[in-house]
Amino acid sequence: MAIVINLDVMMAKRKMSLNELSDKVGITLSNLSILKTGKAKAIRFETLNSICKALECTPGEIITYRPDEE
Repeated sequence: MAIVINLDVMMAKRKMSLNELSDKVGITLSNLSILKTGKAKAIRFETLNSICKALECTPGEIITYRPDEE
């Protein structure tokens, strides 16, 4: 897939654990883990907003686009 989730990178930069982010954002560990591993098929803007607020970053730092190589 061309959409890449860099949540683990941002969490490492902010020295924040999955548990801590889960508490701050108000989403379950399992759902956050699915997002972090890139297995999520969608994300609500409200959730993305909460993650960006907790990590003090922009959506572009979490979600990037890399064209598929053919």
